[in-house]
Amino acid sequence: GEGARTQFISRDRSYHGNTLGALSVSGFSQRRKQYEGRLSPCSFVSSANPYRLPGGISEAELSDFLANELEREILRLGPDKVAGFIFEPVVGAAGGVVPAPPHYATKVRSICDQYGVLLIADEVMCGSGRCGTWRALEHDAVMPDIMAIAKGLAGGYVPLGATLYSEKLGGPIDSIGGGPNTGHTFSGHTLACAAGAAVQTIMVRDQLVARVKELGEVFRADLHSAVGELDAVGDIRGRGFFVGVELVQDRETRQPFDPELRLSDRIRARALEAGLICYPVDGTLDGHRGNAAILAPPYNASESELEEIIDKFDRSLRQTLSDIKQG
Repeated sequence: GEGARTQFISRDRSYHGNTLGALSVSGFSQRRKQYEGRLSPCSFVSSANPYRLPGGISEAELSDFLANELEREILRLGPDKVAGFIFEPVVGAAGGVVPAPPHYATKVRSICDQYGVLLIADEVMCGSGRCGTWRALEHDAVMPDIMAIAKGLAGGYVPLGATLYSEKLGGPIDSIGGGPNTGHTFSGHTLACAAGAAVQTIMVRDQLVARVKELGEVFRADLHSAVGELDAVGDIRGRGFFVGVELVQDRETRQPFDPELRLSDRIRARALEAGLICYPVDGTLDGHRGNAAILAPPYNASESELEEIIDKFDRSLRQTLSDIKQG
């Protein structure tokens, strides 16, 4: 019944999808630029990136700084005008796997509750077990009002996405319209839902989420041992089987490489030659500068396969850096 709530708040260096509505709340300049002028207005606050801190803010101060910034933006727009705040618990494609700092999710949950703003968690990339818990926000002991999930939900066998929402929303939606006032031709597709149900059954049967949590720690430690000493490796971060490696030209200043070098694409090409698929990320700093690579093993990858992934990435990264020096 609060029809004046039409504003949304999102974060810089975030990505929520490629429809006009989803792009409107995405702080991803590379993917927005072709559609500027067609996108709905959205307010953006700072990214929650402990590796790329706002000026004058320490890592210990980051969560409070971000929560206060969100509150100020809600007040600036008008508390009765803001519908929701959307964020990725662990930023994927736009940041190169960036988990929010400790206590961040708890603080923004409290701010949203105070002003009647919906908390929307985009777990399309980081959820469905990828971070070692079925919900990525389980790490933070926070429950959102709305959660988008996809990707790992059906294991990649059939395209499937879903939206989960709380009874706080479901009750009014059902009483007014009998259900959500949306739909697409293939919504609720029987084959996709069957694939999703089968994948989730196997995940429970084989305890894959717990496996991801346990081996994820080992995977990141082994990856750090392999490439962590390289001057170009600025940060290795992530949760579970969702790991990002950020590359920098200067480790002390965290200065990124020249975008003209196309470092991320070069790493991807070298990795493909070696038989490894990794996810290249550009613009981690400001949408133009900054490079990272994402490694996201299958949940049932064997320990020897995890070692193979690290070995192939190690060789591909070193070869790429050598190519740049020679060039």
